[in-house]
Amino acid sequence: MTRKARLLKMSGMRPVLEFFVVGLLLGAAAFAQEDTAALNFLVIRDYSDKPIRNASVIMHPVKKDGKQSRGGLQIKTDADGKANFDGVPYGKLRIQVLAQGFQSFGEDYDINKPTMDITIRMKRPAGQYSIYSDHPDEKKDEKPQ
Repeated sequence: MTRKARLLKMSGMRPVLEFFVVGLLLGAAAFAQEDTAALNFLVIRDYSDKPIRNASVIMHPVKKDGKQSRGGLQIKTDADGKANFDGVPYGKLRIQVLAQGFQSFGEDYDINKPTMDITIRMKRPAGQYSIYSDHPDEKKDEKPQ
């Protein structure tokens, strides 16, 4: 290969290399500016404190106006009811937990420390209220005649 051919080949790679280096530097700068946290979840039964395996822990960023942002992340708990996620940006985070046989859980948390331990106590579903069932504890409205 001639010297001119080698120079032409190398000059074609230069914009790609520059783009990669600039992107890497911008990414590192953005990462250095944002504080992130490591979240450690423990999902347990409310009535016995035993862990809940395979519960879905769903995390959604929350905007300043209180509305949930698009996107999010879902992780599952292990046999000990634990799930971990590292790299969560500081700010409001809506956490939802779903587990078969338990009430859905949802709450907003303010992520403001490098490491946060979050324990979620799941409750059994409550009985449904039916208008067709007798409710002896309930006062009946008297109807005017």
